[in-house]
Amino acid sequence: MSASATAGPTVGGEIGWSDFERVLIVAGTVTRVEPFPEARKPAWKVWADFGPYGERKTSAQIAALYRAEDLLGRQIVGVLNFPEKQIGPFRSQFLLTGFHTDAGVVITTVERPVPNGARLA
Repeated sequence: MSASATAGPTVGGEIGWSDFERVLIVAGTVTRVEPFPEARKPAWKVWADFGPYGERKTSAQIAALYRAEDLLGRQIVGVLNFPEKQIGPFRSQFLLTGFHTDAGVVITTVERPVPNGARLA
């Protein structure tokens, strides 16, 4: 049996290395967090410094697991080259990555400090 037959179901099928390289996944440090009372689900407005890519903002439905003070200064992982998205009165400029769990979204962080803007390899 081939590896792909034993690997289980895939979503969207296989991608090539060049497809992966097109996704700009980088580390950044959270610089600011504000409540987002207009959001449909509990969320924070989050700003992060991505080094050479500048400061960007997003809306993240992570309020179930994180207080604002838990996020400030923390290094996170974001996708920077999705189109901006209007979320109510707020314009999201990056995707904060994380994992859905029954308790809420667990954000993706780095294991040890890396420069802001460091790209996922």
